[in-house]
Amino acid sequence: MPLLKDKVAIVTGASSGIGRAIALKFAAEGAAVVIADTAELPIEGGQSTADLIQSTGGTAMHVATDISDWNAVDALVGATAARFGRLDVMVNNAAIYTSTNLVETTPEQWNRVISVNLTGFFHCSKRAVIQMLTQAPVNEVRGRIINISSQHGMVACPGDFPYSVSKGAIVQMTRQIAVDHADDLIVCNAIAPGKIITGKPGVANDPDALAYSLSRTPWPRLGTPNDVAGAALYLASDMASYVTGINLMVDGGWMAG
Repeated sequence: MPLLKDKVAIVTGASSGIGRAIALKFAAEGAAVVIADTAELPIEGGQSTADLIQSTGGTAMHVATDISDWNAVDALVGATAARFGRLDVMVNNAAIYTSTNLVETTPEQWNRVISVNLTGFFHCSKRAVIQMLTQAPVNEVRGRIINISSQHGMVACPGDFPYSVSKGAIVQMTRQIAVDHADDLIVCNAIAPGKIITGKPGVANDPDALAYSLSRTPWPRLGTPNDVAGAALYLASDMASYVTGINLMVDGGWMAG
């Protein structure tokens, strides 16, 4: 039986990259997936995530969502519940970055990164929990939240102050939700990717940066979005039956070195 049969999941930032891989993996395992993103078409090119899922017989819909806007998130979860009747998994993945250090970062850049990477996760988690509290438990669980953090929530991200600070806060947010809502049978975990090759622009794919990341990673290759999607599938499924409050590293051994 598919691992997520009859489950309903929202994945933010799922038009491209890691979020897209998670959405495709969830759909392949039987979940109905709501793609929440400001854009619909992937950075990498090709079909939209929702179209790709539907073309292979899966169930998906795209809801244009700026997670920094509470009203947009409220509408997103409301639309999901209206169509599918419940919300089993909220994957908080959407994030932005500036590649600026403390002195270079403008107040506007700081506010924008925090509004998406931190306040956006707060909005989505809060609205998800509000919905999940109305649901009957299935296999002892009312719902699951998966936060995409980063290795740079535990070690510094050289030259990107707002991003690293926001990811550190997400690790703590994960623990807080897990502890506060354990009695409600709501699970909350995080995944901390190492260097994952995606289509995002800028310094992320600079050859020198990639060479440095490879030199820092014990495993003899860098990560792919599908590596993170596999971890998300585990945490979204009933296989993770007694796991809450963790920050699961998917980093090829970077943090172990």
